[in-house]
Amino acid sequence: MSSPELSAEAPGPDVPRWDSQPTYSNLGEVRAHLLPSKASRCRAPGSLSAEPQPSPPPLPKRNLARTSSLPLQRASSPGPSPAGTPRRHFLSFSIDESGAGTPKAGPGCPPAELPFRWPEAHLDLSLPDLSRLEAVDAALRARQLEGLRTMHARLQARLLGGRPGPCHPGHGFRLLDNSPCVESGDTLYYRMVRVAEETWHVLAAKVPKPGTKEPHLWGLELQASLPPHFNLQGLCGLVPEGALPATPWRGPVMLAAEVPERSVAQWLAEVRAQPPSECARAVALMLLQLSAALERLEHVGAVLTELRLENLLLAEPRGCAAPGPPRLLFADFGRVCPRPAGHPSTHAAQLGLLLRELLGPSLPMATPLARGLERLAAQLLRWRPSAAQTRGALQTLLWGPGPELNGQAAPLGSWLRVRRALLVLHLAEQATGGEAPGLEDWLCCEYLIEATEASLGRALALLWD
Repeated sequence: MSSPELSAEAPGPDVPRWDSQPTYSNLGEVRAHLLPSKASRCRAPGSLSAEPQPSPPPLPKRNLARTSSLPLQRASSPGPSPAGTPRRHFLSFSIDESGAGTPKAGPGCPPAELPFRWPEAHLDLSLPDLSRLEAVDAALRARQLEGLRTMHARLQARLLGGRPGPCHPGHGFRLLDNSPCVESGDTLYYRMVRVAEETWHVLAAKVPKPGTKEPHLWGLELQASLPPHFNLQGLCGLVPEGALPATPWRGPVMLAAEVPERSVAQWLAEVRAQPPSECARAVALMLLQLSAALERLEHVGAVLTELRLENLLLAEPRGCAAPGPPRLLFADFGRVCPRPAGHPSTHAAQLGLLLRELLGPSLPMATPLARGLERLAAQLLRWRPSAAQTRGALQTLLWGPGPELNGQAAPLGSWLRVRRALLVLHLAEQATGGEAPGLEDWLCCEYLIEATEASLGRALALLWD
């Protein structure tokens, strides 16, 4: 990352915390008990070893605090249960492919830590169940879906980790550069350091350009009140006036939690120089993240009055090795206002026009994905779907299924189960090769967790009907 965000991190939940110092004892006393007696050895008169040596003073002994991760009981052997004893359920949860809820984990299997050791790896199957293929299939599908949810949660924690908190009066500030790191259509961004005792964060001062359009205050208040979202720019507070000896701006300015690297307008010039297949995929992944940001705005009853490439920002995602898709940050809240009565509730028309601008005149016929994106642009202008429906269509174009499964009797459930299994294998191959999953892996994992047969059918109908 070109502008890393460093902080003094507290120990994680799995790091043991000691209430007192570990126990240690006098090494001389330990050797005296371990070495054999040497009373029969002849010693020369007057030798130093002939005289009794005083024992070294004992060091203070302290108690060792036992951590919660140490086993307190022996694991029971996987033998037959006594008569009348109910069969132990090592993994007790029911599969839910409707997307309405999460699996019900048993008390011995927290969702974030799936047990894959023997004998805990039983799949809640009795001996007769092993002869029934439908029971085995249901158990494997349940474990598979729960595993994907766990992987998604861990990747999300890594991608969104290290987020700085709000500003406090005791914080100090230091300007890193006198020139902006990024210039968007309406804003200049300057890299800053916020210091609090031994913790410091690299943030971005968000300075409005002189003469820009007056922002909607409602949108700025909405930005400050929204919970953290991967594709929405987060705010940490204000840089107080007079906190720095000299700044390229006047008055207090907002502090953004993420330091942008470029705008989408700058990125587009670079991505169009790539091969057509890579260019189409990069456009699809960028628009997928934008539709996720607009989906959040539609959910709270907000509407973006004007969608401009130069006001969309890109940053390097945390914890991901380059190369990979950048993280899109929607930051143009000054053009966000409450949805007027009678106004369409979607941003489909703006997304359709933006998609055609991103594709350009020559790309649509170059690859199957580019042809699918051109088809989506036409459907956005025709049907005006919601941002959530647009996101589902983009996920389908990126990771399947294709138009051949668009129909009433299409085996979408079987396709979804196979696709989930392939993603699990892909992530396992990455892990064994020492390769960290990236942003696209997380987005694909999110898609396959949320997807249902009904949602796949709706996405295919939007694209190909």
